[in-house]
Order: sequence, then C-alpha cells, then structure tokens
Amino acid sequence: MFITITIKTGDLEKDVRIDSEQKIGTALKVLRESGNIPYGDEPAYYRSKQNEKLVSAYKTYHEESIYDGDVLTSIGL
Repeated sequence: MFITITIKTGDLEKDVRIDSEQKIGTALKVLRESGNIPYGDEPAYYRSKQNEKLVSAYKTYHEESIYDGDVLTSIGL
C-alpha cells in the first residue's frame, strides 16, 4: 500500500508518496539520491507527528504505524 507523508529535514518540507512496506531509511536514501531532499546526515530516527514518538529508520513505515498524512521530522541523537 502506498502512503503520502511529509518529510521535514532542516528548512525543507517535502510531500512524498511511498510504499509502506519499504524501510524508512531506504526510502529517504532514494529521495536524497534523486535530489528530492538535500544530502546530509542520514538520521537513524525520525519523529512521527501523528504517533508523537520516535521511529527507527531501520523499520518499515508499516512496522512503525506511519500512515497517510503523517509528518516525519529528521532528528539528530
């Protein structure tokens, strides 16, 4: 299933449509490589606005209960 979410990194906000069975980190790496989000550190964690929790870049969107309309903000730990 595909979901539409917003990725926030630095000053950039980008709406993307992503397969929910893809790992969060892998999907964001592809977005960086295609020039859709800027290069920089690849965080291991993001903050989910809907779930109000940290989510791991090593799990899938489905595993972390990320659904349509969520906002993921990159964080540095």
